[in-house]
Amino acid sequence: MLYWILYEKLYPEFGVLRLFGYGTFRTAFASLTALLLGIVLGPWLIRKLREFQIGQYIREEGPSSHQKKAGTPTMGGLLIVISIVIPTLLWTNLRNPYVWIALFALLSFGAIGFYDDVTKIRKMRNLGLTARHKFLLQVLAALLIGFFLLILHARGLYSTEINVPFFKHIRPDLLIDSLLASSWTYPLAFIFFFAFLVIIIVGSANGVNFADGLDGLAIGLMIISSGAMTVLAYTSGHAQFATYLDLARLPGAGELAVFCGAMTGASLAFLWYNAHPAEIFMGDVGSLSLGGALGTVAVLIKQEILLIFIGGVFVIETLSVILQVASYRLRGKRIFKMAPIHHHFEAMGWHESKVIVRFWVVGLVMALFALTTLKLR
Repeated sequence: MLYWILYEKLYPEFGVLRLFGYGTFRTAFASLTALLLGIVLGPWLIRKLREFQIGQYIREEGPSSHQKKAGTPTMGGLLIVISIVIPTLLWTNLRNPYVWIALFALLSFGAIGFYDDVTKIRKMRNLGLTARHKFLLQVLAALLIGFFLLILHARGLYSTEINVPFFKHIRPDLLIDSLLASSWTYPLAFIFFFAFLVIIIVGSANGVNFADGLDGLAIGLMIISSGAMTVLAYTSGHAQFATYLDLARLPGAGELAVFCGAMTGASLAFLWYNAHPAEIFMGDVGSLSLGGALGTVAVLIKQEILLIFIGGVFVIETLSVILQVASYRLRGKRIFKMAPIHHHFEAMGWHESKVIVRFWVVGLVMALFALTTLKLR
């Protein structure tokens, strides 16, 4: 909105407004707007959630030290979503379809999380939607995103190729057009395309959700991940940087840097209130919206593989749950003292703050490694 007013309409009359045409300038302002918005609205939302008695229910099988957190206001993800959506609408070029797909991912996964959080409150327990119901809704959202991407692909606005770390000239096509000469095999290509998107987007959403178990853990990791994704989005949309780094050139992807900047600022604002001891929890409305948006941005800028490293801790958290469940069902034994893995370290005697900071360090190292691969090609 402000981009249209200040740059497209007023810039011809006021030359100084050309600053609003620069993606870096708008990314910085989107981040600052999200940060200030989140910090200003935070106390009001916390107060309202307490008034409506929207508090967290702690699962009985969790760490005993967490029982004192019962009643802490939850659904704070509403603050995150608002702090992302408003700056995005203000500072991005709203004619860019990438922006709307990213917003759709944020809001659709946020709606699923909101539904789950409301169900928990109504049932007055830690379990909301069934795992199957929640998973199917997430798959549906991811499939819709895939459908939108195919429309852009048909219009020449989206490439189904992906960047592969360390290799300049290897760019597999998700629709594998060059390998499928026979028309009868095309449906298999589309099935593979949608399955890949579901794994990336739904996996990212659940990875953030699993990491959301300690004060500030998930949101701190999101600051790191969204910050790294801001860099990747900017370089992918910048002609010179994309050519120099031999990345898939994505005109318009630079607008996603503004979206990611807003996501980083909103995460910083939420950490202000979610740091240990937390005054508010994000709930599924926050974790699913952030994870879904993060995975969608990775798909849009063709960095699906790098997302595994950027969100490395989220991947580890998810794998720990999968391995724990599989081991218990197949062998009747647990691999970890408790899953997700951050609870395992708590059960080993690590203080909550130590687990959080050390996981942040691991996440930062993995994100920096992911960024170094842009040159190591």
